[in-house]
Amino acid sequence: MSFAPQIRVPATYIRGGTSKGVFFLLDELPEYAQQPGPARDRLLMRVIGSPDPYAKHTDGMGGATSSTSKTVIISKSTRPDHDIDYLFGQVSIDKAFVDWSGNCGNLSSAVGGFAVSKGLVDAARVPGNGVCVVRIWQANIGKTIIAHVPVTGGEVQETGDFELDGVTFPAAEVKLEFMDPADDGDEGGAMFPTGQVVDQLEVPGLGSISATFINAGIPTIFVNASDIGYTGAELQETVNESSSALAMFESIRSHGAVKMGLISDVSEAITRQHTPKVAFVAPPRDYVASSGKTVSASDVDLLVRAMSMGKLHHAMMGTAAVAIGAAAAVPGTLVNLAAGGDDRTEVVFGHPSGTLRVGAVAEQVNGEWLVKKAIMSRSARVLMEGWVRVPDI
Repeated sequence: MSFAPQIRVPATYIRGGTSKGVFFLLDELPEYAQQPGPARDRLLMRVIGSPDPYAKHTDGMGGATSSTSKTVIISKSTRPDHDIDYLFGQVSIDKAFVDWSGNCGNLSSAVGGFAVSKGLVDAARVPGNGVCVVRIWQANIGKTIIAHVPVTGGEVQETGDFELDGVTFPAAEVKLEFMDPADDGDEGGAMFPTGQVVDQLEVPGLGSISATFINAGIPTIFVNASDIGYTGAELQETVNESSSALAMFESIRSHGAVKMGLISDVSEAITRQHTPKVAFVAPPRDYVASSGKTVSASDVDLLVRAMSMGKLHHAMMGTAAVAIGAAAAVPGTLVNLAAGGDDRTEVVFGHPSGTLRVGAVAEQVNGEWLVKKAIMSRSARVLMEGWVRVPDI
């Protein structure tokens, strides 16, 4: 019996923020994968190595975590005032599913540099030395991201001394601006989809708990750590090694998704694993991060832990950081209250790997809260480039 040989697809493996993903140029994908649909999804799942009942991704490029089972498709943009279109696919680890419902804020930091290196940004706008401003259209959520990419000698500068908790080695700083992050368009538009900054959420087994639902960066459900039996200083193993804890968070997520209008019934949550996110917040306290570094209460404004694809994230998703910044800027949200309840244009929050600063300015217009821009810094580095080989689907 003969079998068709593997195909090889041009690809680049990149770390962006605290995530890693396989990057493709749209026009270098096989023709059948240049359009959205089942064929594209099958290709990307095979690249990552999903679905994998062993949850190891041994036979693919994935790392068997939500942070490392990611794919990105980039193309030159035809939209006015944009350089590139950026499409993100979160590949499920153990299910045959690619979630296109949201963005990855961490990998957003790698998109600009990839575009410059591939010649997708007008050469006249790339300085010999300095910062190249890359205008990105985030196609999943219909938003603009501005990346400030350092350039040296006409090439993307990846090495540097910027340190990011959750990443082992320093690199060059990439500043990101998420424009109008609180208007989710197809997701209902309003920053607070229920019209309230705090709601009561009924969750079987928990009863009624306070929650802030926000569409900013990515749809996110914030709850108080104390309401669900936590301090906010937990590390991954505390949550991820408890099946009852994981079930509780999935119940919060699915019932919250209904409350936000993202799905009509909790049974639909399984087909939308990437969004919404669930995060729990608490006032500052001392704790030891996963690296062994001590984070003092005086170092942060609040503590935040977030779930991603059914597990507690090892650091913080970039899009969730945008949601944290936006919510912190609005008086009365659970995030704002955990940070002390003051008017804020930025916060430093503690996460399992350390701390992160994010800025946002909110204003109330005609009775509705708006955030025009959220700002944070990440770093990115190409790990490998060439071709990824997969059996032809």
